Amino acid sequence: MTGWFARRTSDGSAKAVIAVTLLALLLVAAVPLALLAALVMMMLGHVVGGLALFGGSVLAAVTAIALAGMSGMRHVRKLLSRRGFPVVQLDRSQYVDVAEPDGSDYTGVVQLDRSDYTEVR
Repeated sequence: MTGWFARRTSDGSAKAVIAVTLLALLLVAAVPLALLAALVMMMLGHVVGGLALFGGSVLAAVTAIALAGMSGMRHVRKLLSRRGFPVVQLDRSQYVDVAEPDGSDYTGVVQLDRSDYTEVR
């Protein structure tokens, strides 16, 4: 039981990815509020401050999204590179030529052979 629990708990990098993702979501949610505050500031005469507020919030949100994406991809690569992660590689025969079942409940079905629908004219 302790071995299973140890595997199921997230390590430090997973917690960091979750934290960065939550920060990115929070900053994206704050962009409309920053726009509203910037509009109020611009109506009161602080045009440059309003533009700086809105531009800064958009820049912070984009930076957090990029950081969350990069750290998430690094975490996924690390998970896939481990030996114990159960990923099955399919070969071409398992997903390219999937045949339809032989029996059919429909009448008048025409079975096509591969040359009937792959020919380019």
